Amino acid sequence: MKALVNICRILVGGLFVFSGFIKLNDPLGFSYKLQEYFSYDVLDIPSLTPYALGIAVFVVVFEVVLGVFLLIGYKPKFTMWSLLAMIVFFTFLTFYAAYFEKVKDCGCFGDFLKLSPWQSFWKDVALLVMIIILFIGQRHIKPLLSRFGLTLTALLSFIVCLWFGYHVLMHLPTFDFRAYKVGDNLQENMKLPADAQKAITDYTWTYTINGEEKTLTDRGRGPKEYDKIIGVDTKVVEEGDVPKIQDFSIESDDEDLTQQFLEVEKLVMIVSYSLEKAEVDGMQKLKAMADEAQRKGYTVIGLTASGEAKKKEVRKTYNLDFDFYLCDEKVLKTIVRANPGVVVLRKGTVTQKVHWNDLEDLEFE
Repeated sequence: MKALVNICRILVGGLFVFSGFIKLNDPLGFSYKLQEYFSYDVLDIPSLTPYALGIAVFVVVFEVVLGVFLLIGYKPKFTMWSLLAMIVFFTFLTFYAAYFEKVKDCGCFGDFLKLSPWQSFWKDVALLVMIIILFIGQRHIKPLLSRFGLTLTALLSFIVCLWFGYHVLMHLPTFDFRAYKVGDNLQENMKLPADAQKAITDYTWTYTINGEEKTLTDRGRGPKEYDKIIGVDTKVVEEGDVPKIQDFSIESDDEDLTQQFLEVEKLVMIVSYSLEKAEVDGMQKLKAMADEAQRKGYTVIGLTASGEAKKKEVRKTYNLDFDFYLCDEKVLKTIVRANPGVVVLRKGTVTQKVHWNDLEDLEFE
């Protein structure tokens, strides 16, 4: 039992620290996932949506700290009860999302590792089993440090988590796992490789032949002989590969300009998923940055999901000398975790990306 408890202690503690740190690296991204869970289509508690960021920070800091507590053996009774409560809640949440097919990605490991809802559920079931073992055998959880060492380590873990969370919110995630990170080419990420796995789909045909109704299931060829096709149902047996980037676009009122702008030698994209929610301080800093970029020969554009009236209002209010184009809000939130944020591209390759707090860090050649 002692050996089993120690193994579970390392696995559970390590996984909680790792999973929590990955989400703490991008608390804004985790808050977007929580907003998805809070929506009408999932848990139907939209009243929590305005507090999603605060809840996200609390959950991930608590997750990391609990993992540290378990590993060092600090306050085992409090730690075990907290771990049990958290994993029971997460197991319910992932089961609900998987069973009712409400959420495609649980967000357990942020953008670092995508798990399907069922994969996430079984991962939580495994954690639940190990935590129950730890709960039963908690007398074997011995502290690794002196009382002062335990208190100091616990306090430092809490302070470091808060500082790191604040730092990435005021700047950008330290580790970027998305398809818009510095060094990535957006055009390449919008394509599938030649050896990409295609989706496998079953087609169930309902048809008549000689006045008799029949059904046939195949991979798309259909019945060789028939009088009339009544209908066809499809079921995806195995998902195919998809491009890293699927919905990115740069659109005006009447045309798609995506490829045109991604071929530009020097392009600055000012990204604001919602001009209505954009930080005023950030918008006020854009004018000087955009003017400098244009003087250095850069093409400057804005990307937003806001309407035309708001675009005109913002341009007039902040005296901005560039046009805003339309892009999907969810995509813009993925591109840069700031509102506004700035992305610099050279022929579609991301060369710089900054939070509005760090506009002075941009280097224009």
